[in-house]
Amino acid sequence: MKWLVDAQLPMRLAARLSALGHDAVHTLDLPCGNRTPDGEIRSRADREGRTVITKDADFVESHLLEGSPEHLLLISTGNIGNPALLALFEFHLLRIVSAFDEASSVELTPDKIVVRD
Repeated sequence: MKWLVDAQLPMRLAARLSALGHDAVHTLDLPCGNRTPDGEIRSRADREGRTVITKDADFVESHLLEGSPEHLLLISTGNIGNPALLALFEFHLLRIVSAFDEASSVELTPDKIVVRD
């Protein structure tokens, strides 16, 4: 699967996804880095077939109102440490990936996956 990890999430998430065989980039990999505007992130994700992984509710709004990004993974875990976030993400990764077979939007909470469309 192809991912674009937003600025509020650790670069290690993109690195871990890549290590697991996914095509993942972080906003730090983009020309403007973490200063990349949301519109550019959405456009790039849609153009390259990437799912945006974010904590930013603005992406939820644009996904619902404009259909962009086409695929969205919202991380709603609150403030947890990076090691706990990475462990949670990896624990649910197969379910997250399969959820995108049926939906365009998925939410990861501390205790479950919510599939939305």
